[in-house]
Amino acid sequence: MTSVFDEGINVPCTILQAGPCVVTQIRTLEKEGYESVQIAFDDMKEKNTTKAMAGHFKKANTAPKRKVVELRGFIHKWKVGDQITVDYFKNDVWLDVTAVSKGKGFQGVVKRHGFSGVGDNTHGQHNRQRAPGSLGGSSWPSRVLKGVRMAGRMGGKKVKVLNLKVVKIIPENDLLLLKGSVPGAKGSYVIIESPDRI
Repeated sequence: MTSVFDEGINVPCTILQAGPCVVTQIRTLEKEGYESVQIAFDDMKEKNTTKAMAGHFKKANTAPKRKVVELRGFIHKWKVGDQITVDYFKNDVWLDVTAVSKGKGFQGVVKRHGFSGVGDNTHGQHNRQRAPGSLGGSSWPSRVLKGVRMAGRMGGKKVKVLNLKVVKIIPENDLLLLKGSVPGAKGSYVIIESPDRI
């Protein structure tokens, strides 16, 4: 993250590279039964792609790409081979960002669910500071019910952050500055959507 000054106020921002994306396929109501646009991003070497995907990109007359995403509900009528750049967005609009959150591995209940633990060492509590406590009944139901908050894998899930404001657009580098934070680690792929499909 970084920050920019807007009328004297320090605004925390995340910088995203939003293009250029290439339209690789158009799905139509007549052929596939629904309407969508498939776009691809981030060049890769041809030797590292499968023959099927290489042929798919050849139809769009573009180099092989790492990330391919299908989006529904575009108002614009794109053609295969068109490039979508950061110029598609406008300043001071609100966008939604979807990505896979950072994986945090196996975590206990204090970190994963915000349990407080015992909190002190009195009354014989010598090793229960971060323990989950009671899990279920004894005679009934004689098992742990589904949905009980316990330790387990944390992070690594699809997360969507709504209504992030576009602070600045840098068209020469295809960069987009959004107010606030987005999910995912540095260098990970994100999907930027407009709630009203600009």
